[in-house]
Amino acid sequence: MTNPGLLRAAGLALRRAEAADLAPLLALQRAAYAKNRPLLGVEPLPLLADYAVVMRDMEVWVSETDGRLLGALIIEPRADDLLIWSIAADPVAQRSGLGRSLLAAAEERARQLGRDVIRLYTGTPLGHLVAWYGRHGFAVERIETLSDRSITHMIKHLGCVHGEKNHASKEQRT
Repeated sequence: MTNPGLLRAAGLALRRAEAADLAPLLALQRAAYAKNRPLLGVEPLPLLADYAVVMRDMEVWVSETDGRLLGALIIEPRADDLLIWSIAADPVAQRSGLGRSLLAAAEERARQLGRDVIRLYTGTPLGHLVAWYGRHGFAVERIETLSDRSITHMIKHLGCVHGEKNHASKEQRT
């Protein structure tokens, strides 16, 4: 039986965040998104949130080493999809593959929940992130213009959650 407080994917073990993680999680988010502020010209959306509410209303998964949070995956399971609300890696862990592993964990969680669509959004000026998500199978779904920013919404179809449709289509072709 699997532990509902653990999420494993791509060699990464994440645990569900707890109340004691609130301050370290907020510090991680601030550090991870700091370099985006000058590119966006506004505060990144994840830094405008009340993290007590985020932890209450969403699934917050964290990666840690020696008691220090190095990464966080914040997701919102919705009726028809899974929204990746935030992927954050401590600057010391960026470019280490942690972000890719956090994406893989989101896909694993989507499959566990029976969702075959994952959505996320990022600031449109962050072209490097739009391209990075694109290299990981996400496509631009739409661009939303708000009064103070532009947001690129992206989508990834995981295909059949349990593989039954893929198996059936193979049988039909033979």
